[in-house]
Amino acid sequence: MFKRLLVICSLSVFSMGYVSAQHHEEGHETIHEELEEIHEEIQHDEESFNMGNMIMHHILDEHGWEFAHGVKLPLPVIVYSKEHGLDVFSSARFDEGHGEYGPYVMHHEKIALKDDHHAAVYDFSITKNVASLILSAVLLILIFTAVAKGYKKNEGKAPKGIQSLLEPVITTIKDDVVKANIGPKYEAYLPYMLTLFFFILINNLIGLTPGAANLTGNIAVTLTLALITFVIVHFKANKNYWGHIFNPPGVPMVLLPLFWVIEIVGIFMKPASLTIRLFANITGGHIILLSFIGLIFMFKNYAVGGGVWAIGTFMSLIEILVAFIQAYIFTLLSSMYIGSAIEEHHDH
Repeated sequence: MFKRLLVICSLSVFSMGYVSAQHHEEGHETIHEELEEIHEEIQHDEESFNMGNMIMHHILDEHGWEFAHGVKLPLPVIVYSKEHGLDVFSSARFDEGHGEYGPYVMHHEKIALKDDHHAAVYDFSITKNVASLILSAVLLILIFTAVAKGYKKNEGKAPKGIQSLLEPVITTIKDDVVKANIGPKYEAYLPYMLTLFFFILINNLIGLTPGAANLTGNIAVTLTLALITFVIVHFKANKNYWGHIFNPPGVPMVLLPLFWVIEIVGIFMKPASLTIRLFANITGGHIILLSFIGLIFMFKNYAVGGGVWAIGTFMSLIEILVAFIQAYIFTLLSSMYIGSAIEEHHDH
């Protein structure tokens, strides 16, 4: 507000000076330069923090992994184009060249050729999400290798350490989710279901840590998980499943085409619901948390900061609960879809 008043006063003073000395061209240029400097200063102050840009920067993928402002881990950029072949270099080269390196230019994390922006450039880079995917896979392997060793070492004894922590979760998923919804043939699908649950869970939790990637908030990742379930469902489906879709019992022949359309739409709505539910819940939670954090930088007030800290802490605890719930729901629905596809009449 002070700077806006300063601009108004400056405009008045400089206008009077300009009227009184209109014939001095040099003085006019000086006034114009001063007004431009004041205008640029106000624009800089108002645009120094943009909440929308901050939120999108944290939830979208990028070619480097920025843990905090000024602390960035360069990642490998792997690109192929017909004109230049295969190129591998560090993402730090784009940072040093202000978005340009060699024949390439990067705009909003999209890499193109300087000379021909329409030329095809295939990007196989290790981005932040890919690095987070590798990290979570390594963590899962280490954790469950330790659990497996614990089972062998403590056979017939009470579980200890990380085994005692994860055994109730594994038992719950096996008995209350997989076995209850798939039926007698559940053991064939149990490894996939446990992998699915813990993969989603660990990435949900990693995404809540400061500077982490938003992997399960990436719709490409959630779509891939949903498509894997979709493929299992329709490759393992029995004749009863297909018969219910193309020849539903009790439906008049004249209405069969309408029922085919409804059933086929339903087939593709299942993976769509899996994809959107996980993506929307995780991304929405991150946006809410980042919005509260952004209020601190917008108001620059200790009272606001204290209130935001309290609300943000509560929301973080809610998000931890949501991380478990979303992993559970994705696994539950996948089990239900597979169970409905392999169910026999006598099972029902």
